[in-house]
Amino acid sequence: MDNAKIKRIDELTALLSEASRAYYAEDREIMSNFEYDKLYDELVELEKETGIVRAGSPTVNVGYEAVDSLPKERHASPMLSLGKTKSREELAEWLGDKEGLLSWKEDGLTVVLTYKGGELVKCVTRGNGEIGEVVTANARTFVNLPVKIPYDGEMVIRGEAVITYSDFERINSEIDDTDAKYKNPRNLASGSVRQLDSAVTAARSVRVIAFALVSATDSNGAEHDFGHSMDAEFKFLTKLGFTVVEYERVTAGNVVEKIAEFEKKIVTNDIPSDGLVLAYDDKAYAASLGRTAKFPRGAIAFKWSDETADTVLREVEWNTSRTGLINPVAVFDSVELEGTSVSRASVHNISIIKELKLGIGDRVSVYKANMIIPQIAENYDKSDNLPIPECCPVCGAKTVIEKAADSEVLKCTNDDCPAKKLKSFVHFVERDAMNIEGLSEMTLDKLIQTGLIKEFADIYRLRESRDEILEIEGFKDKSCDNLLDAIDKSRDTTLPRVLYALGIPGVGAANAKMVAAHFDDDIKGVREATEEELSAIDKVGPVMASDIYRCMHDEGFIAVMDKLLSQLKISKRESSGDSSLAGLVFVVTGSLNLYASRSELKEAIEARGGKVTGKVTGKTKCLINNDVNSTSSKNKEAKALGVEIISEEDFVKQYLS
Repeated sequence: MDNAKIKRIDELTALLSEASRAYYAEDREIMSNFEYDKLYDELVELEKETGIVRAGSPTVNVGYEAVDSLPKERHASPMLSLGKTKSREELAEWLGDKEGLLSWKEDGLTVVLTYKGGELVKCVTRGNGEIGEVVTANARTFVNLPVKIPYDGEMVIRGEAVITYSDFERINSEIDDTDAKYKNPRNLASGSVRQLDSAVTAARSVRVIAFALVSATDSNGAEHDFGHSMDAEFKFLTKLGFTVVEYERVTAGNVVEKIAEFEKKIVTNDIPSDGLVLAYDDKAYAASLGRTAKFPRGAIAFKWSDETADTVLREVEWNTSRTGLINPVAVFDSVELEGTSVSRASVHNISIIKELKLGIGDRVSVYKANMIIPQIAENYDKSDNLPIPECCPVCGAKTVIEKAADSEVLKCTNDDCPAKKLKSFVHFVERDAMNIEGLSEMTLDKLIQTGLIKEFADIYRLRESRDEILEIEGFKDKSCDNLLDAIDKSRDTTLPRVLYALGIPGVGAANAKMVAAHFDDDIKGVREATEEELSAIDKVGPVMASDIYRCMHDEGFIAVMDKLLSQLKISKRESSGDSSLAGLVFVVTGSLNLYASRSELKEAIEARGGKVTGKVTGKTKCLINNDVNSTSSKNKEAKALGVEIISEEDFVKQYLS
C-alpha cells in the first residue's frame, strides 16, 4: 500500500477536522467552502482507494455515546506482564544468537482491538489481564485509530492508548486551577479511555500505538502467513494505517548501542514511555519457549535506572488549597538527586500515603520522576503510623476523606475556611483573571484579617477605606494610591476574565474564553443556558457544564457575582478578523521585552488563529526565546527537532507585523 496516500489521509483528516472546529465552535474560517469541499472530495476518494478511514474523519458521522457502566469481557488469552531488567548486558545475553525487535514501552493503557470484515467491532481494556472493560464507543474517537481497514478477515491487535506530552500540556494549560490539573499523561490516558461518555474521550486526543498482532485470519478462517516474523507483522499493520510502536531490529552485538540511541531520544519523544521492550523477531521460536507463571519467555522489558537516594521522613505538611483539598507534602533529610538538593516531595493524596504505609521516621527511597519531580519510590520500614489530620490545619474544621478520580483525598468541610478564602482571592486578582497588579497574597491576607475584604466586590470599594488601609503595616500614601489605581484600572474588563476569576470549578482561562465567545460575551446568556447547551460548547463537556450550571443557579454564588458585576464595566472583545497564524503552533519560554507577560503574547497569537503549547514537538512552528543561544531543555528539544528558535522581536516582525 502507498504510504504517501496514508500520510495524505492523515493530513486531510486533521486539516478538515480543524476547519470544522474553527467554523462551528470558534466562529472563524481557516479556508473557503470551495477549498473545504475540494479537500473533502479528495479524502473520500483516498478512503475508497485505500479502504482506510480514521476515527474522527469528517466523512463518517460518529455519534458520541454515554453509558451508565462499562461492560466487562474475558480475554481470549491472558495478557501477561513482562519480566524486567535494568541491565543492558543482560539483554544481550538474553538475545543470544537470535535477532530481536527493540521498541519503546509506551506508558498508557493497554487495549485489545478486534476488526471483522475491515470494521472495528470491539475494543477491550487490559483490565486485570484476564477480564477487561469494553470501551468500543470510546475507541471510535481515538484520533489516529482506523475504524475501517482494507482487510476482509478477522484481526486482533494489542496497542497502548496514550496521550502525548504535547496534548497533555495543552489540556493542562486550559486548566488554570493548580489543584484541578492532571498529574501525568498515563493517568489521564487511562481515565479518558474508561470514560462513560465518549464525548469526554473525544476531547482528550487519545491515540493508540500498536505493539502486537495477536491474530489475523482471512475470510475463510485461514491464518495469514507472516513467516513467523514480528517485523513483517509490524510492516503489515503500518500498511493498514495503524501507528506502530517505534522499533529497531537488533542483535546481541548492537543491542546496547541501540538502547543508548533510544535513551538520547527521551528528551524529544512526545509519547510517554517508561522503558523499552525486547522481543524475539521469530514468533515461532518465542512461542516454543513457553512462559513462567507470570511472564512470557519471548519478550523482556528494560527499565531505565532512576537515580535514587535513601533518606529519613521527618514530617508531612498538610496544605489547604482554595478548593478545600488538603494536600500532603513529605519533608525528609536533604539528599542530592540529578545534581540538585531535594528535601520535599508531594505525596498527592491519601491513597498514596496508604499505599506507601508512611510513618514519621521511616527510611525511604526518593527519586525524580522524569528527572524533574521529586517522588517517594519506596518505604523500607512501612510503619504505617502517619496520622491523617481530623481537623483542617488552617481553620480547625472537621476534615473528611472523599473519593476523587479513583483516589482518596482529604478535604476541609468549612466553606469559610480562611485558606479557601485567601486562595480564592489570590486566584481572583491573578494576571489571567482580574489582573490587579500589586495585590499580593500577603496584602490580601492583611486586608482579609482587618475585615476590609469579605467578598470580591469589596476589593472595588477599598477606595472608601483609604484611611483604614494606611493604618495597616507596610502601607504608605504612594503604595496605597498605586494599589487603588490598579484596582480601578481592572474595572474595565472582559467576560472571560470575570468567568475565570469567579473560580467556577474546572473553568480555566481558555475554557472561559470559549464559553464567553459562545454567548457573544453576554453574561445573561451564560446565566440562562441549560446544561445541554453548555456541554455542547467546545472544550467544555458535561462535567464542567454541570459545574457552571450549578454555580449560575446557586443563590450564594449569584449574590457574590451580582455585587461584583455592579462594580465592573464588561466590554465585548473585538475580533481582528486576522487568521494569519491559523494552523501554526508556537512555544514561548524565557523573559519577554515587548510584551508584559507570556499570557499577553499568547493572546496576540491566539487572536490570529495560532496556538501556544508548553512543549516543543515536531509540529511546533518556532520556539520564541530571547536567549536563542540558551542551553535550556526547550532549546535543546527545538534544535534536536529542527525547530527554529527566534527572539521575541524577530517573531513580531515575521508573524505579527
